[in-house]
Parts: sequence; structure tokens; C-alpha cells
Amino acid sequence: MTATIKRILLGEQGLLVLFVLAFAVVSLTVPNFLTERNILGLLQSVVTIGIVACTMMFCLASRDFDLSVGSIVAFAGMVAVMVSNETGSIPLGLLAALLAGTLVGFVNGVVIAKLRINALITTLATMQIVRGLALIASDGRAVGINDPAFYSLALSRFFGVPTPVWIMAILFAIFAFVLNRTVFGRNTLAIGGNPEASRLAGVDVDWGRIGIFALQGLVCAVAGILLASRITSGQPNAATGLELSVISACVLGGVSLAGGRATMSGVIVGVLILGIAENVMNLLNIQAFYQYVVRGLILLFAVLLDTLRSRALGRR
Repeated sequence: MTATIKRILLGEQGLLVLFVLAFAVVSLTVPNFLTERNILGLLQSVVTIGIVACTMMFCLASRDFDLSVGSIVAFAGMVAVMVSNETGSIPLGLLAALLAGTLVGFVNGVVIAKLRINALITTLATMQIVRGLALIASDGRAVGINDPAFYSLALSRFFGVPTPVWIMAILFAIFAFVLNRTVFGRNTLAIGGNPEASRLAGVDVDWGRIGIFALQGLVCAVAGILLASRITSGQPNAATGLELSVISACVLGGVSLAGGRATMSGVIVGVLILGIAENVMNLLNIQAFYQYVVRGLILLFAVLLDTLRSRALGRR
């Protein structure tokens, strides 16, 4: 295999080729896959992963991790439902959820950047704390939504496409612009590439990392609100294991675990590959036990791809 072919297979083009081949094979072999109902269902099923991946991309690109995203999603959904029920105002509930998610992300960022505690340990601790707060606030039970208008956030459609899918697409576009066209995006990649060199170049590395985690919390809150609306209740145990799926999608999409490399187009393809894998397993009635194995294999494959990409680029 020539160096050129290797670069193509390990780059964005290779990922796109893999996606197109997988889509073609699945379309030809799996009954009902290409129906409008199934495609829309597939897109809806990846909304939570896709939205959270928008900012996990920035975390990974800056050499950090956030394992608390699933807990923040559940907690924000709980806050949105409980505040809406208590005040009778859905906008207040949504605002409270967005503030709660942003606050958790901000605390993560401060602890990591200012107190110099490893991101893996910090967010692992936050994952437990925030999940515990959600369980305490609800006494471990689902909290029903009093106002049916809350459901319209997830159940409404625009041009026949569910609103959450449009929100995910808009966030993809926004964060693609942020990554490629703004100082914040360039600084994120610079921090991930070489934090010390970025600091010497005048980049405020600490506040850059804090901003990334605060943004992560805000986006998780958006995902939590939409999830609560879709499942018609605030669930303290919602989004369990979400962090692994999101990291898998990002790494599969070319975001480097070593930092400094990320593309939104790659992340989108990574999210869709995960969604197709899960959708096909459901269409083929594969038992949930085996689905865990497949998810684990996809994560392992994503990390292997990242290693091969890094070697090809001379990063390791």
C-alpha cells in the first residue's frame, strides 16, 4: 500500500469512503432501512449524541475529556421539567436548565484549569455528583411533565423533519463555523497541539479551557431539554453511558485524542456511522446484550483509527 493510499484511508476521505460503503451495503441488505420513516427515526436517535459531540470535539481537540456529559444531560432535563412544573412557565424551566448545565461545565473548567486536577478524574467525579443530585432531587423517580406544550419541543416538525433534527443541524453549522472561522476555534486547536507554545504566543490557555467546558455544559443542557421532551418526563437515569458513545463518534470522526486535530464534517460522519450501526441492529432484532459488544468494538476501532492516523501524521 503506497503512502498516498494510506493517507487517503486514514484521513477524512477514508472515513467518507467507509461511510458511503457502509450505507450502500446496509441499504441493499437490510429490509426497510431506506424508508422515510426509518431514516427520520435514525436521525432522531442520534440527536443527543450529535448535539453533545459538537462540543466534545472541542474538549478532545484541546487534550481534555468530559465524562460528565451524560449526567449533565439527565440533570438538565430534570431541572427543566421540575422548574417548569413548579413555576408553570416553560421558558423559566428552559432557562434554569441552560444555566444549570453551563454552571456544571464552568465548575469542571475551573477545577481542571485553575486547580490543575486531571480532566479525566475531575469529570469522573462530576459525573457521580451530578447524577446523584438528579436522583436526590427526584427521589430516584421519573418526574412527569405537567404542561403538554413541553412535548412540542421534540414532537413538532418543520417541513416534515422533527425539530430536534433541525436543532442538531443548526448546531453542527454553528460549531463548524466556530472551529474553522473564529479565534476561539483556532485557539482550541493550538492549545491541543501545544499548550505551552500557545501560552507563550499570548493565548489564555486556562480561560480557553474553562470556556470550552462551560460551552460543553450549555450544549448538554440543550440535549437534556430535548431528551426530556422526547421521553415526556425528567429521568434521573437518562443518558447513562452517553459519554462513551459521544467520544466514540468524535474519535471515529477524526478528532485526535492527542489534541490539536478536529473537523466537524468528520464528527458528523462519526455520529451517523454510530447511528446506522445501532439502527441496523434494531431492524435485525439483535438482542441488547450483543449491542453492548458492538458498541465496545466500535469504540476500540475508533481508538485504533486515531492511533493509526497519529502515526501516519508523525504525531507519535
